[in-house]
Amino acid sequence: AQYTVEEGEIVGTSVPNTSNSFLCTEKDYSDFVLELDFKVDPTLNSGIQVRSQSLPDYKDGRVHGYQVEIDPSTRAWSAGIYDEARRGWLFDLKENEAARNAFKQNDWNHVRVVAIGDTIQTWINGVQAADLRDDMTPSGFIALQVHGVGKRTEPLQVRWKNIRLQDL
Repeated sequence: AQYTVEEGEIVGTSVPNTSNSFLCTEKDYSDFVLELDFKVDPTLNSGIQVRSQSLPDYKDGRVHGYQVEIDPSTRAWSAGIYDEARRGWLFDLKENEAARNAFKQNDWNHVRVVAIGDTIQTWINGVQAADLRDDMTPSGFIALQVHGVGKRTEPLQVRWKNIRLQDL
């Protein structure tokens, strides 16, 4: 994907025939509070990686770890927690109708992530989405993801703004 900055927003734009792309912090974080706003094309899956890693001895450096989902599909699992390139869904929103209904299509959405010890909690637009306890990866980088789009040629975008990170 291509990442640019436009009027204070980070804009991730899909590129045909590329895999998932990540804009990563240079520093690793363990315990933190992350808040940001995002707006996503209704046909583009995306996410926010937390406590993630890219290691040469794991799938040739593929990014893996916890992902706070950005899911504009009718499933609406935004702010659920997916384990990128490892175990899959760790905390979906099948049983959390309030969080699914909190997502605003074609509009800005606010996400809050609190990671302390073995707990990762998420909120979408003020509604608690996930409360995960898992100790597989206690530290790692934070990254903004643009999902691969296969052969689709029209550019799809996700935007992030008002990013605030408190390292605890």
